[in-house]
Amino acid sequence: MNVRSVLHILSFLLLIAGGAMGVCFGISAYCGDPPRAQLALNISSCVALLAGLLLKITNRGELELSRKDGFAIVSFGWLLLGLFGAVPYVLSGVIPDPVGAVFETVSGFTTTGASVMSDVESAPKGILFWRALTQWLGGVGVLVLCLAILPFIGSSGMKIFQAEVAGPTKDRLTPKIAATAKLLWGIYALLTVLEILFLKFGGMGWFDSTCHSFATLATGGFSTRNISIEAYRSPFIEWVVIAFMFLGGVNFALFYRAIRGNPFAFFRDTEFRWYLGILAGSTLIIAISIFHGPMASIGGSVRAACFQSVSIMTTTGFSSADFDRWPPVACFVLMTLVFVGGCAGSTAGAIKVQRLVVAVKAAVRHARLFLHPQAIIQVKLDREVLDSEEAGGIVTFIATYLLVFVLASVLMTPFMPDLRSAVSAAAAALGNVGPGLGAIGPYCNYSAVPAEGKLLLAFCMLVGRLELFTVFVLFLPSYWKK
Repeated sequence: MNVRSVLHILSFLLLIAGGAMGVCFGISAYCGDPPRAQLALNISSCVALLAGLLLKITNRGELELSRKDGFAIVSFGWLLLGLFGAVPYVLSGVIPDPVGAVFETVSGFTTTGASVMSDVESAPKGILFWRALTQWLGGVGVLVLCLAILPFIGSSGMKIFQAEVAGPTKDRLTPKIAATAKLLWGIYALLTVLEILFLKFGGMGWFDSTCHSFATLATGGFSTRNISIEAYRSPFIEWVVIAFMFLGGVNFALFYRAIRGNPFAFFRDTEFRWYLGILAGSTLIIAISIFHGPMASIGGSVRAACFQSVSIMTTTGFSSADFDRWPPVACFVLMTLVFVGGCAGSTAGAIKVQRLVVAVKAAVRHARLFLHPQAIIQVKLDREVLDSEEAGGIVTFIATYLLVFVLASVLMTPFMPDLRSAVSAAAAALGNVGPGLGAIGPYCNYSAVPAEGKLLLAFCMLVGRLELFTVFVLFLPSYWKK
């Protein structure tokens, strides 16, 4: 491993984090937050900036990155962000427990949305803005932002891009990786601005609309209200959030193709059609199950069902109702969507629709071969033939994901009041969803989880966001051999 090159890139992560905290300090001062909150953000910003400058100065030199270095930069980079990003919470007293503060920060950067804050509305606005900003930065990826603004990384940036970007496909949109990173962040920022304007038009203030837009496009779920989007009691706001959560779960490459003059790219994409179909089917089942029960009108049941289906499948985690009290069939559908996730190349977490499509097609292929052993049957995705290694890799990922989920569920049982809560906590953390069922339902939070449980869930969030193997390779003895 080229340690100096790795540390050099990590220094820019700390500089970005320090600059972001500095912006939050300005917001805090403008909003008239208590002096302690302003001082906490100011000190945190200075600490991160100084640490970043120190790393940068002491690790100058020619940048040479291998595939191993890419894994190290991404894994240790996200760990550093979780540690330094927790400082404002601790110093401000909003989350005095360091473990809880790290949990909140990791939850933010991984766009999970699981929180230990019991009364969000009483928190200083500068801290809430930092909380929302961690999700927005983590949505596309802080390291992808580095690729966009640091031209000297050059071709070595592909190692970082492949290790951080979510999903089985990590194609360049342009020949140069820096241009691809800029395009991703440009599309992301444009959609964020559009949602801010729509939410402001719907009656939200500038602060709330900005924080919720950050969380929506990042498919994160942190809200400035204790009961999330339900607090606004506005069908218009709910539909706006539904629309942008849906867009956050779409492969950003499709937006690029649409902008380049191919508006039908969405419906020609197999994964997008499955994504749309799964959401439509889930909405229908849930709407029928809650009609005449929790919801008394057709319009209300469809809106609530659509909101929670999109929120959970895109791993955003916003809530417009207490879905933990819904009929068992609705809860079962939502828990299934926790594992599905959004499209590859989106800001959503979990397994991803593309992998499930390939797994289903591979299963159908094997069933047909069982009947016709001599037949030549190929697995295709959008007319592209997948070789056995690609299809096998996807099936291996799904199997590993489910194995990690089972293991995490077992390990969480001592820290939760019941099995339902333990299982849903493991699934929600690994899938970067946030809220679950039982003790961590939409009206609850993770504050009652013991420190050991919080650390385990934080690890699951990181593993889920970095898609398992980016982190797991660090535990292989061969990784550390020259």
